[in-house]
Amino acid sequence: MRRAHTVAQVRAAEAALMRELPDGALMQRASSGLAHAVLDLLGGGYGRRVLLLVGSGDNGGDAAYAGALLCRRGVAVSALLLGSSHHVAAIAALRAAGGQVVDSLEGLAPDVVVDGIVGIGGRPGLRPDAAAAVAELDGIPVVAVDVPSGVDVDTGEVEGPHVRADLTVTFGTHKVAHLVDPAADASGAIHLVDIGLSLPPAEVEALQQHDVAALLPRPARNAQKYTRGVVGVQAGSDTYPGAALLCVAGASCGLAGMVRYVGPDTVADRVRVVHPEVVGPGRVQAWVVGPGGGESAGEALRAALADGVPLVVDADALAEVDGPFAVPTVLTPHAGELAAMLGVPRETVEARPLEHARLAADRYDAVVLLKGRHTLVARPGGQVRVTTTGLPWLATAGAGDVLAGLVGALLAAGLDAWDAASVGSWVHGAAATEASGGGPIVAGDVAHALGGVLRTLG
Repeated sequence: MRRAHTVAQVRAAEAALMRELPDGALMQRASSGLAHAVLDLLGGGYGRRVLLLVGSGDNGGDAAYAGALLCRRGVAVSALLLGSSHHVAAIAALRAAGGQVVDSLEGLAPDVVVDGIVGIGGRPGLRPDAAAAVAELDGIPVVAVDVPSGVDVDTGEVEGPHVRADLTVTFGTHKVAHLVDPAADASGAIHLVDIGLSLPPAEVEALQQHDVAALLPRPARNAQKYTRGVVGVQAGSDTYPGAALLCVAGASCGLAGMVRYVGPDTVADRVRVVHPEVVGPGRVQAWVVGPGGGESAGEALRAALADGVPLVVDADALAEVDGPFAVPTVLTPHAGELAAMLGVPRETVEARPLEHARLAADRYDAVVLLKGRHTLVARPGGQVRVTTTGLPWLATAGAGDVLAGLVGALLAAGLDAWDAASVGSWVHGAAATEASGGGPIVAGDVAHALGGVLRTLG
């Protein structure tokens, strides 16, 4: 599990550890990890050039001490000091190792820039001098120290100018900004350096492959199709028959013992041709409602709720949601749909996705799967899982229909709403990556790849 802690949690853990260590030992651990990460990125030391942007806080000290280590490996290190005060001992160590402090960027041609401007205690945005330096260095690879300077560490929000890193070297634990967009998008690849922190549970986390494998439902030795779970799909319409086919494809991934389809006869006929194993109406352990449902989505939602079983609400049915649910429910909006549900502009949700996913989860007493580059799965009370699988090619019509069906199958197979949504989102993203091979895909490709990913997890 990749866990993301808040600034307060990290500060408390650092303070506790520093009481046990000699002065400066924690910063030396951090700077050593940072220096080695920079060397790995450079592919060696001799002949390389590194520019440090050194701010007033501990991140500036980490950068300067790392610069001293890089000097000893043959790197030409320059440091531009930003802010009013700096870590005196770290700057002295840098100079003693052969590094130089510069007053401007003129004449410098670094291979890598190290962003040590502000750390986890900084406010969103950059001061004008720092913003100007960052802008002047645009196009040069950036390694951020702990977090990209200028982002909001605890929310993942950005406001004003900020660093966009190619690599972020963080210490002790991940921070929320590393997982939650838009700050996560500015963090680049994440390299975690273990510095020995003892940390409490985190409210934001990201499942990894072994976590998903452990949660995946598996048939009992004496299983039969009904005990494995029956998922019902109410999706599609004469206008949007493809939504039904894709949703059923996601539900027919093999995790549930049976899939039932309920919808217009013309659509049902097409579903049976493509998926002959799918049957008609009957008892189910979970419903998926909404994809391509059009004007009938509200009626389908009310009928599904009357059954009193867990529920996935997607697409057109989301517009019919008007209050808390009495059954375990997963809502699967994209930013525009969630904005409509909460009565705010889409841009507001995109700027503050963590806040709005949590708000909706509490308002509707449901798990909210907010689709995006890093999908957020929030449950009432504030806990959030972030999906980091997938790739930009997954932004394609119908992919959400496949996801809704997959989550429904996981619900029917016995997972609770939070686990079903977060496992389904992870598997969906992994299937997209497998199907893509780095190139374009369509939603059907994702559905076809589900089986292979699930076999790998098995």
